[in-house]
Amino acid sequence: MKAIVQDVYGSAAVLEVRDIERPVPGAGEVLIRVRAAGVDQGVWHLMTGLPYLVRLFGYGLKKPKVPVRGREVAGVVQAVGGGVTRFSAGDEVFGTCEGSFAEYVCAKEGKIARKPANLSFEEAAASPISAVTALQAVRDAGGITVGQKVLIIGAGGGVGSFAVQLAKAFGAEVTGVCSTGKVELVRSLGADAVIDYTKSDIAGSGVLYDVILDTAGNRPLSVLRRLLAPKGTLVLIGGEGGGKLTGGIERSLGAPLASLFSGQRFKGLVAKETHLDLEALTVLLEAGSVKPAVDKVFSLPEAPAAITYLHEGRSRGKVVVTV
Repeated sequence: MKAIVQDVYGSAAVLEVRDIERPVPGAGEVLIRVRAAGVDQGVWHLMTGLPYLVRLFGYGLKKPKVPVRGREVAGVVQAVGGGVTRFSAGDEVFGTCEGSFAEYVCAKEGKIARKPANLSFEEAAASPISAVTALQAVRDAGGITVGQKVLIIGAGGGVGSFAVQLAKAFGAEVTGVCSTGKVELVRSLGADAVIDYTKSDIAGSGVLYDVILDTAGNRPLSVLRRLLAPKGTLVLIGGEGGGKLTGGIERSLGAPLASLFSGQRFKGLVAKETHLDLEALTVLLEAGSVKPAVDKVFSLPEAPAAITYLHEGRSRGKVVVTV
């Protein structure tokens, strides 16, 4: 089969289309014929091996342990391994795995679900990591409820575009923060107000928010807490812009400690990939409460360009690779 493979860490130049052996599903695994694969920031981190903390999480110290890139997948089940009971050949599925930039991939049964019937494979592939992360931020970490004022920083990105819609579905009054080129997208997602951070100070309105979701930002906690209501909740989702060692994740790690000395709550979110949240998400997707915002679709050989496009911050919503 054809796949996007790398032998060493580095820029998109280390990726190449290569013929490799088709995987065989083991116990508890499902073999998927990939139709589309989402591109998230994690793909860039695993490609470059940066920050170095990524390598300590089991992805390979000197070179990638899994040489095929891609983690979000949508496709059709071809075969199942021993003990698999939830799927059979022919089922259309979506979820997470390791190595989805390929014609075939094996995924753990517990990390996939049936594809929402109303979504294309491209839309489904845009959802597993970004939408589930947004769901856990809105529902669990943020505890967003009807009538709350919610600020979403990075509202035009992959996680942010889902978070805006989910927060609205949960009944919140949503303000999105994004750059100029993403303002219209964020408005179209249902945001009640949009702040273009290149033109306005996010604190300029004087509004205090019950919940702030900061998606892969790098603003200091001291800045964000001034925008937060006295009993409000700040959720830090990932981290970008830091050094090569930690990549900015120290904000999330230190957030709970800061809560000890304040009535405000600060939380760092590490999303958990489970079929239960994929199934909860499917209900919202099939009801039309949430719709993936797919900006651009690349072919499999164009996967390196897709990763670069996303990492440069040009995407409005999600980027997808078709296979």
